[in-house]
Amino acid sequence: MSEKSDSTGTAAPHDPLRVGLIGYGLAGSVFHAPLIAATEGLQLDTVSTANPERQAQARAEHPGVRTVDTPEAVLARAADLDLIVLATPNKTHVPLATAALEAGLPVVVDKPLAATAAEAEKLGALAEDRGLLLSVFQNRRWDNDFRTARKLIEQGELGDIYRFESRFERWRPQPKGGWRESGDPAEIGGLLYDLGSHLVDQALVLFGPAVAVYAESVVRRPGAEADDDSFLALTHANGVRSHLWMSATAAMLGPRLRVLGSRAGYVKHGLDPQEAALREGRRPGDEEGGWGVEPESRWGRLGAGSSPQSGGGERVPTLPGDYPAYYAAIARALREGGRPPVTATEAAAALRVLEAAKLSAAEGRTVHIEARA
Repeated sequence: MSEKSDSTGTAAPHDPLRVGLIGYGLAGSVFHAPLIAATEGLQLDTVSTANPERQAQARAEHPGVRTVDTPEAVLARAADLDLIVLATPNKTHVPLATAALEAGLPVVVDKPLAATAAEAEKLGALAEDRGLLLSVFQNRRWDNDFRTARKLIEQGELGDIYRFESRFERWRPQPKGGWRESGDPAEIGGLLYDLGSHLVDQALVLFGPAVAVYAESVVRRPGAEADDDSFLALTHANGVRSHLWMSATAAMLGPRLRVLGSRAGYVKHGLDPQEAALREGRRPGDEEGGWGVEPESRWGRLGAGSSPQSGGGERVPTLPGDYPAYYAAIARALREGGRPPVTATEAAAALRVLEAAKLSAAEGRTVHIEARA
């Protein structure tokens, strides 16, 4: 049992930080549990899922882990835990995060943090009042393509940025069903809040607050209920334009990233390999060639006045993807204090954009929003 060193719920310096994971579906089993287990200083202690098969899966994949049926059973162990991670359906994020904070536990919440910016800000205020960490799992900040583009931008390789294009496109002509594709607004389903949460967050990290949003969001597949093909055009306060696509109906996939500047452009095709590796059961530290590393054939290209398809532009080494960095930063923040890797304030900023996008798509007009630092 961890001996708590103070009222923030952190363990004594010599003990691992014990983590309670609520939810063991795709997010919990593929992303959170493996990354927690791979992080020095963190220990996956308890997993909550009502599904007996998933309980057995958790015990098989993480020997020694305790499994329970309900979130309440995890929170009942608050005195023995140092962190709660929520990998649950979107509609449960706010009530469960509130309950965890009120139980005195720091919380990591899978994206989106909430349905609205106001709810996110309220959670952030509660965490601040209790002196507890609250962070949102925006793992795509550690995608290889995003990390590479960010480095090129920060080093001035592209000059002044004019336009940022970013896509998460898939070809899934048949709906899969479930809460993620539900048309019930209470479920907070659809691609706008799923993939769009990542795309908007990345754009805001790179270029700062957005002041105007134009969006197109439609339901294309027969039998689908929630948006499955959406486009956002953001105007940032600094003048950069971000064009963001998210789709389950893209029969031909566009480039993952294209960044256009006054000196050069950068184009990258193909998704970061980390999600596929995690789905296949591979784990950080087990990869002989290095976690998140791509072969040269998949590197992006940097240049001006040329077409990547024709071999134009200079190949740019893609920085390795680094999802483990998120939980390493969480462990440091819990041990040493300071800013978590993704804050509730940042989540609220992204949610303001998503709310504006919903309004824009519904009314067919550009929606202006207040730029906040």
